[in-house]
Amino acid sequence: MGMTSSAPVVSGDFDLTMDELRVVARYVVQHAEDVLPVFEQAVPDDPRPRAAIDAAWAFIDGAGRARRQRVTSLDAHRAARSAPSESARLAARAAGDAASAAYLHPIARPTRSATSSERPRASRASGSWRPAATRRSATPCWNGRASVRPR
Repeated sequence: MGMTSSAPVVSGDFDLTMDELRVVARYVVQHAEDVLPVFEQAVPDDPRPRAAIDAAWAFIDGAGRARRQRVTSLDAHRAARSAPSESARLAARAAGDAASAAYLHPIARPTRSATSSERPRASRASGSWRPAATRRSATPCWNGRASVRPR
């Protein structure tokens, strides 16, 4: 993949198919399952990380990217906050990360047009580039006066 020196470096500038994304998710969930018993021994009555693992497997087995992966991922991360040890916290986070692996890469559809929140307000070349309106204001932006320019 050749890039010229004037081209901006942007993460996500490669394509993944849904099958390739499932391979990545499989890798993540297999490793999360290895450490999940650490959390389950420390907090045996909390099913949230196991539910995240189950949601990840559902995606890997052919289900679409869905709310189930997002919700169980967040729940597993919430469980991690209340875990009694660092190793239990990390195990719960791994489960949450496994569930969210379905969303590691945007799957572009050629028939989908950008929504107004995804379109830049002005070009970067004009010096008035700003992030989409839905981003938080803490996101560095370049409006001609800001001290941080986008790379």
